[in-house]
Amino acid sequence: MGFGGMFKELAVFAVMVTIMATSVAAQPKPGCQSHCGNISIPYPFGTRNGCYISNDFFINCDTSFNPPKAFLSDSGSEFQVLNISLDDGSLRIRYDSSIGYDCYNSSGRSSDPNSGLSITIFTVSHTRNKFTAIGCDTIAYIDGFSAADSSHRVFKKKNFSTGCLTFCGNVGDVINGSCSGIGCCQTAIPRGMQAYFFNFTTLHSHSTVLRFNPCSYGFLVEDGVYTFSTSDLSNIDFNKRKYPLILDWTIGDQTCEEAKMDPKNYACKQNSACIDPESGPGYLCKCNDGFQGNPYLSNGCQDIDECETLKPCTKIGTCHNTPGSYNCSCPHGFKGDGRKNGTGCRRIFKPQNSERFRILAVALDVGLSLGILFLIVGVWWLYKILQRRKYIKHKQKLFERNGGLLFQKKMSSNEGGLVKAKLLSSKELEIATDQYNENRILGCGGQGMVYKGMLSDGRIVAVKKSKTVNEGYLEQFINEIFILSQIDHRNIVKLLGCCLETEVPLLVYEFIPNGTLSHLIHDQNEEYPRSWDIRLRIAAEVASAISYLHSSASIPIYHRDIKSSNILLDEKFRAKVSDFGTSRSIGIDQTHLTTKVLGTFGYLDPEYFQSSHFTEKSDVYSFGVVIVELLTGKEAILTFGSQEKRGLVSYFLSSMEENHLLDIVDVEIGKDSQKDEVVAVAELAKRCLNLDGRYRPTMKEVAMELERFRTRQGDCIPIDQPKQA
Repeated sequence: MGFGGMFKELAVFAVMVTIMATSVAAQPKPGCQSHCGNISIPYPFGTRNGCYISNDFFINCDTSFNPPKAFLSDSGSEFQVLNISLDDGSLRIRYDSSIGYDCYNSSGRSSDPNSGLSITIFTVSHTRNKFTAIGCDTIAYIDGFSAADSSHRVFKKKNFSTGCLTFCGNVGDVINGSCSGIGCCQTAIPRGMQAYFFNFTTLHSHSTVLRFNPCSYGFLVEDGVYTFSTSDLSNIDFNKRKYPLILDWTIGDQTCEEAKMDPKNYACKQNSACIDPESGPGYLCKCNDGFQGNPYLSNGCQDIDECETLKPCTKIGTCHNTPGSYNCSCPHGFKGDGRKNGTGCRRIFKPQNSERFRILAVALDVGLSLGILFLIVGVWWLYKILQRRKYIKHKQKLFERNGGLLFQKKMSSNEGGLVKAKLLSSKELEIATDQYNENRILGCGGQGMVYKGMLSDGRIVAVKKSKTVNEGYLEQFINEIFILSQIDHRNIVKLLGCCLETEVPLLVYEFIPNGTLSHLIHDQNEEYPRSWDIRLRIAAEVASAISYLHSSASIPIYHRDIKSSNILLDEKFRAKVSDFGTSRSIGIDQTHLTTKVLGTFGYLDPEYFQSSHFTEKSDVYSFGVVIVELLTGKEAILTFGSQEKRGLVSYFLSSMEENHLLDIVDVEIGKDSQKDEVVAVAELAKRCLNLDGRYRPTMKEVAMELERFRTRQGDCIPIDQPKQA
């Protein structure tokens, strides 16, 4: 067996040993609690007296949570334990007030800088954490301390400082995901730190960036966990976030050599070795090679039976397990070490003159067999090549049929432009969606099926698989991809790419996790926020997005299917307009489209239904229906009794005329303090639902009106200005 086979065997062995060692090493002290909720509690840690090696390793298991949560008590503070590792002596925690901040307003500093003192009984890992600061006029640093006496936790005077600075002229200078000093910076921390204070200073009191960055923030965080976002600069609640931190723990404060001089208190048990870590004083224990388990428990390191787990010997070899190792032996008449990754077992030949003809015959048989084998392999290889070429030609044919050549032509003629859509391969999307597994289906609409997937770079996406594509409209279809790829508005779902080498085209959008506005309004889920503030903000965000499509995109776009189920909600319940399958772009000098009537009953503009002329005011009518849904909490088509069905619009307008508006308003928003705002928004919806499109407001006017309501309400965070496509 060659080196490849040997490495394969070793890799399998390593994986199996790791799996077994993980389960065994998680063992608590006999008779002690092994888990707190989802967290394993291995010895030397424990949840009650007699179950931990010292008070520093006490874990408070709080059963008031469901599931219970584990906390590490330290100097009156509690840190939530997320993971305990015996392998590298690390403790993953999360705790309150972990972010320091310094905020300003137009009059100067609006709050005293948060110093953020944090003391731990263990040291903060200098290799697995980073000091991070964000802001556009920020100089942030920490003063670090270490314990002079580990038993009493007496801290020395300041013995080191570290920090970084970050500036930016405007929010356009900042790059998402980049912490290189523009808007965000990161730096390493010193070794052995057990306490720290945050410090901030600023050159211009944030006066030059106050409109989008009123605060400076600093925090310690596990390396690789925090990803910078430009929205963090304007998030005044950023300091309420909690990020994990890695602590290094050791046994006592002695070196291995010193600890071995006290056998009674020496923590490393049989078949284990002592390790002096780089993190600071104290030591760790590890099972010797060939053993697995918890090195801190008596007889905790058990011998690994390599003969059973690895099966390292050849078929005719015999495996003999030994403490910490194994050996293989060959049967009589064979020689070698008997191992699969070694020389194996070879027969000992003693040919006589009479046996030469037999040996020659065997050689001929072997040669003939090898010849036939090579012939079979060659035919199979040729078949695979032909199949591969056939497959490539088929994909190329599909690519051309779906407008791929037109797409490439537009890309080549748009070099240096704003096109952001990328061509993705069918293989990449099959892997991303697990071969379009039914468990990955997010939804099914009139235009096709939508699957959840993950690209090779880790991005979570939504893959839309169209039902069909009309070859007569390929040029329009490709043109629509280009238009949608240039839309850059935070309340419109981004088109990331497409695949044209499949039977039907595939479109790839950003993944939005919190379902649709329809679910928020109509589902009986108590976890969904349905306050008037949330509904008004969502309405303003949707209006801003549609206004951008009508007025600010390089080519005006009519959505043509605006409804609550086509409005998605992200992790912060911000609105994202989606589903452009029926959308159309128009020339700047055009006022309407003459098309086959498409849309959803209950949202269709009556004027469009009668004339087949779709205008920007048709989108305004559909948006008016969405506002009424937000006000009433009712669906676009109402059912009265067991048979009668009635449109929500007529029900709403008749209630307005009879001054019964507040009788149909959702009880969750019908408070007296909100009455005037609700009535004002209802009046705006009534204008949007005017049967004569000429008297409806434009989406730009609607967006401005809703934003004015929000500003009057006290919500001073403006809707972002969209980027020009």
